[in-house]
Amino acid sequence: MVARGEIARFWSLESLHMVSSDGGTESSALVDDNGSEEDYSYEDLCQANPRYLQPGGEQLAINELISDGSVVCAEALWDHVTMDDQELGFKAGDVIQVLEASNKDWWWGRNEDKEAWFPASFVRLRVNQEELSENSSSSQGEEPEEDAGRSRHKHSESKHQMRTNVIQEIMNTERVYIKHLKDICEGYIRQCRKHTGMFTVAQLATIFGNIEDIYKFQRKFLKDLEKQYNKEEPHLSEIGSCFLQHQEGFAIYSEYCNNHPGACAELSSLMKQGRYRHFFEACRLLQQMIDIAIDGFLLTPVQKICKYPLQLAELLKYTTQEHSDYNNIKAAYEAMKNVACLINERKRKLESIDKIARWQVSIVGWEGLDILDRSSELIHSGELTRITKQGKSQQRTFFLFDHQLVSCKKDLLRRDMLYYRGRMDMDDMQLVDLEDGRDKDWNLNVKNAFKLVSKTTDEVHLFCAKKQEDKARWLQACRDERRRVQEDREMGMEISENQKKLAMLNAQKAGHGKSKAGYSACPAAPPPQSLHPVHQRHVTVPASVPQQQVFALAEPRRKPSLFWHTFNKLTPFRK
Repeated sequence: MVARGEIARFWSLESLHMVSSDGGTESSALVDDNGSEEDYSYEDLCQANPRYLQPGGEQLAINELISDGSVVCAEALWDHVTMDDQELGFKAGDVIQVLEASNKDWWWGRNEDKEAWFPASFVRLRVNQEELSENSSSSQGEEPEEDAGRSRHKHSESKHQMRTNVIQEIMNTERVYIKHLKDICEGYIRQCRKHTGMFTVAQLATIFGNIEDIYKFQRKFLKDLEKQYNKEEPHLSEIGSCFLQHQEGFAIYSEYCNNHPGACAELSSLMKQGRYRHFFEACRLLQQMIDIAIDGFLLTPVQKICKYPLQLAELLKYTTQEHSDYNNIKAAYEAMKNVACLINERKRKLESIDKIARWQVSIVGWEGLDILDRSSELIHSGELTRITKQGKSQQRTFFLFDHQLVSCKKDLLRRDMLYYRGRMDMDDMQLVDLEDGRDKDWNLNVKNAFKLVSKTTDEVHLFCAKKQEDKARWLQACRDERRRVQEDREMGMEISENQKKLAMLNAQKAGHGKSKAGYSACPAAPPPQSLHPVHQRHVTVPASVPQQQVFALAEPRRKPSLFWHTFNKLTPFRK
């Protein structure tokens, strides 16, 4: 905690508040685009939703429910991949029963497989915790006929209450989220800009990204939500149209999410110095923000965009088909899933270009344009025999990227070293499958063969695979390459020139053969924890929370390439 003396080191009393010309203090209430103040002050939010804002409030509420014998369920926001038997692995969307929440970072829970520890930040609590017990009780037997009507009426009321719960959670979390964004913009960014000796413009852009644009967008979104919210009968609220009207606007989260890892790295570097730790804590205290560090506040937009599909899925579950908002909620759910999917895809692309850049640097004798000038994803790789019209065969290792097929030759002595031998423009090529036997055009006997024929010239390339299944993989990969190029064009999937240049620059700085780590896209497993047997409830919690895999909400549309698993064998990164 920062002492008052530390706060005074950064600001005098006059700089702590914006003072108006008449000597009064400027109001810190949110102001919408029309100049009117929003209906909800921070104090109102605290009174209406104390457990959203009080540090540890959610944890306290969970333990109260568990101690009362209630079944408390949480829904996974992200995949938790672990090799530790005493940690609970799960995928995004899985439901976990929370059995203990006494530790703020790690909770003890159960899924279909087992009981174990799991990171609390990877899940969100279900709004309607009573749903599980109601479902179980309803399956215990048929109701007497005389009670059937009363039961249906009660079920209808329960359905309305559950929809009310979800609607209120969406509204409440949205208001709290706006408060957090306001605190970041006014509590951190405004003060950082005043201290030019501590922060450069580039540093602030790295740390905060486009969060001010997100704040502006979310204020408009909340304003429209409030118009559609029925305060007297929340279950009748029609909020689906708001998500549909603003679905294109949510695309701004892509830039923020892609920037977030760099923001964490920059912030981590600054936090090694005491004066920056004191500075950010002073900002938090002066803005009267809740007891969360700055990195926690900067994570909230990433968490928020991942929560929308889960909230809408739950709302859809409790919205009957007869409800006037049913079709809009259903469409909104699909729209927000697509937004999350697009963000996932862009994140995956950015991670991919870093690996591709390092791959290019490892190739000996690279010629021509950088691979990233046209490509951003490796689709398939492997060995093929290339045959010339004279009947000469060349054993080559090929790498199929979007738009390009790159040919390399292995070193005779060091088989993990590759030499550049050329590339083909896949946009100009047509795939031709060949039957085993004599090829009339080339007057050669071929097996497991296919051709790539130029659409604009008489250029023809003949390839032979070792096995039939290898040929089948290459044919499918070539079809996938065309499909992905088309999908990227339709989705507007583009990597900026600055991001490409940065990836190549970082790869060149890393140099040849210095990294001995594999380039698998899978997150590293957490280090083994010295835990007691899993059947013991009060065991020692894991020492640290694993790094969040933020973009695992939407199911990947494409299977991960096996290339990165064989990457170490094909390049000189491992000696």
